[in-house]
Amino acid sequence: MRKSLAVTFALLLALACGVCAPTAFALPQDTHAAQDGPLQAKVPDATQPTRPDEPLVTARHGMVVSAQHLATQVGVDILKQGGNAVDAAVAVGYALAVVHPCCGNIGGGGFMTLHLANGSNLFLDFREKAPLAATPDMMRNAAGTVVKGRSTLTYLGVGVPGTVMGFDDALKKYGTLSRAQVLAPAIKLARDGFVLQPGDVRILDTSIDYFKQHPNVAATFLDHGQPWQAGQVLKQPQLAHTLQLIADEGTRAFYAGPIAAAVVKASQANHGLLTLQDFKSYTVQWEKPIECGYHGYTIYSAPPPSSGGTTICETLQIIDPYPFAKWGFHSAQSTHYFIEAERRAFADRNTYLGDPAFVRNPVARLLSAEHAAKLRAGIQPDKATPSSEVQGSLGPYQATNTTHYSVVDAKGNAVAVTYTVNSYFGIKQIAGDTGFFLNNEMDDFTSKPGVPNQFGLVQGNANQIEPGKRPLSSMSPTIVMHDGKLAMVTGSPGGSTIISTTMESILNVVEYGMSVKQAIDAPRIHMQWYPDEIFAEPGAFTPSVQAALEAMGYKIHPVRQMGDIAAIVVNSANGELESVNDPRYPAGAAAGY
Repeated sequence: MRKSLAVTFALLLALACGVCAPTAFALPQDTHAAQDGPLQAKVPDATQPTRPDEPLVTARHGMVVSAQHLATQVGVDILKQGGNAVDAAVAVGYALAVVHPCCGNIGGGGFMTLHLANGSNLFLDFREKAPLAATPDMMRNAAGTVVKGRSTLTYLGVGVPGTVMGFDDALKKYGTLSRAQVLAPAIKLARDGFVLQPGDVRILDTSIDYFKQHPNVAATFLDHGQPWQAGQVLKQPQLAHTLQLIADEGTRAFYAGPIAAAVVKASQANHGLLTLQDFKSYTVQWEKPIECGYHGYTIYSAPPPSSGGTTICETLQIIDPYPFAKWGFHSAQSTHYFIEAERRAFADRNTYLGDPAFVRNPVARLLSAEHAAKLRAGIQPDKATPSSEVQGSLGPYQATNTTHYSVVDAKGNAVAVTYTVNSYFGIKQIAGDTGFFLNNEMDDFTSKPGVPNQFGLVQGNANQIEPGKRPLSSMSPTIVMHDGKLAMVTGSPGGSTIISTTMESILNVVEYGMSVKQAIDAPRIHMQWYPDEIFAEPGAFTPSVQAALEAMGYKIHPVRQMGDIAAIVVNSANGELESVNDPRYPAGAAAGY
């Protein structure tokens, strides 16, 4: 399972990009990723190691934080108009599809974790599904070799989108406003346009060479063939028309009407597999979130087909007995045990987890105290464990990867949403005149066991491609409670790094006592079993700590930046909501009232 130099280079390039998904190693799995096609995605100019000083934002009545400032304001406006957190979350999601098109989407899917004021904790799965004609070997050639770019840059990489149905179902069940009301701000932004800021242009610039390949994309996302500049107004009339159809007709327009027909027509013209039946048979799923305790806090996060909640909770169970607060943030000891716990949790993640409709996920065993004790016992106090010596810890598998935003309202409802088209702008293509980018979520499946995907994840048969199956994800929209009260809402894009980034945001607050600003500003680290390396942002370790870790046998790879935390923390002293935009992505904003 040794990685090649090419895989290492791709991971480093992608980590340097780090946001918008998911969602990353290739930016996000559930957001942005470096591409493996004939063109190489450019790396956005980074703000690290010198980051802008983002001010702490406090509010009494409601708070929204997202990757784009206009979308954040849409959410705050909805709250001020009397909408609840679900109304605001749906409005923000549609607005991001306009002002953050790399990652905000109606052409992808995602997850929503909710805490309702009545005490209920819920999870909504609106992850994409594989076409009904999909096969386990569809990303390989006749010789059995995975074809480079097939899962990321072609219509074979497109899963059936779930965002529209997910938002509609959440709004019907738990919202208070109409579909027309929550869609109106997004329609206006698409129709009338919005002024591009430097942060917006930076993301568009990553994919200019791809935009030029497709005339219908270039017509909107290039200015007469040239890159858009900060200060110019970007209008998207075709997307405005699509959003208006959804506002008027709901899911029928998207899954059984002209939008589905346009996507299917483009897919068939470009050797894809999507059919009208794929759209008509798509469903969303309400589930119980993953739940675990850590040092007096209760964490609710995403269950399979997300691996996020399980991997976060398994890691936290392993490290629970260790005095991290005493050892200190990113000390040699705390880093050693955190990385070793992640190494083992990711080995389990990559071996056993998949869509629960197809796979029996051993979540209870993975999160048991006995399992954590067994894994903990294998950690040597002064030595890194080579990943080659760590396997899925339950024995061989038996058959049976974005942008994040958080919302809290005055009544105590909280919503965490992570959704994605996978790489920046998905497959970089728009179907006809629909106006939205299509996902390349099929790359999150195992194209071939043992072969890394664009995030460097080495996965097994539990996540193989099957008709109607949802690919395994790392998206981790998470809610943290303390003594029955809301303490934190958090999540991030970033592909497989989502798990580490989200988990560190929690540890920084509940373990190290950081403010939300300190927790978000702090440098991040990540380990995912393979490649056998610690990925670390600038300043993650002092020289002496890095020397100590290297002496233990760790290989440390510096990366420019990871993730884009959108977190809200409830101040336990005065009950105020506190948030801050992650300075790694200055186009975003936190706002409240």
